Amino acid sequence: MPFRNRVTPFGDIVAIPQRGMLTGNRGIIHDPATRTLLGRRWASKMWLVCRCDYKGRRRSVMASQSWTELFFLDEAVALAAGHRPCFLCRRQSAESYRAAWATALGTERPSAGEMDAKLHHQRISGGRKRVHDMPCALPDLPDGAVVTVSGAAFTIAGGQAFRWTEAGYEPPQLLRHADGLLTPPSTCGALQAGYQPVLHPTIETALSVFRRDEHSF
Repeated sequence: MPFRNRVTPFGDIVAIPQRGMLTGNRGIIHDPATRTLLGRRWASKMWLVCRCDYKGRRRSVMASQSWTELFFLDEAVALAAGHRPCFLCRRQSAESYRAAWATALGTERPSAGEMDAKLHHQRISGGRKRVHDMPCALPDLPDGAVVTVSGAAFTIAGGQAFRWTEAGYEPPQLLRHADGLLTPPSTCGALQAGYQPVLHPTIETALSVFRRDEHSF
């Protein structure tokens, strides 16, 4: 039975046998004695996206009174849930994200704390995941943005939509509409300004096939 530590694009923490490309945390939200989650779903506004490997360090999941290891299928999912790149283990990505954030807003580069505070407001409403109005037409959304349609989550990439499931991404499809945006607006702005998230290989492979087939006509 897998631990309850996989994060969905809606920010829920679930127990599914899905391997994640990235890990991260929201502080300490588990009991190390039972290796199960506590009632709260975050202990800090600092929600991070981290590397699964860092300087050879190894951790036993949920085994100590340290941060609770969470896992994401890819960075699009993590960003949609409201996390941001870690400045320790993903320094280059974090700086790129911060620069794109500033470009999108036309401001000075914010501190990590300033980004965390704004993201927390945008990710949570009444203790639940906030769904935002669409900032633009679907074709104009940046790669890595995640939308919701009839209760499902779709990652946008290469003009295609990839439905997130417990088993991974489904083959791409063309969406005609979306009910709302799961990715916080500030992060969506950073994506629009050039931040490039780590997407799952199934997306890259599907887009390569799609482009090859498109050019064959």
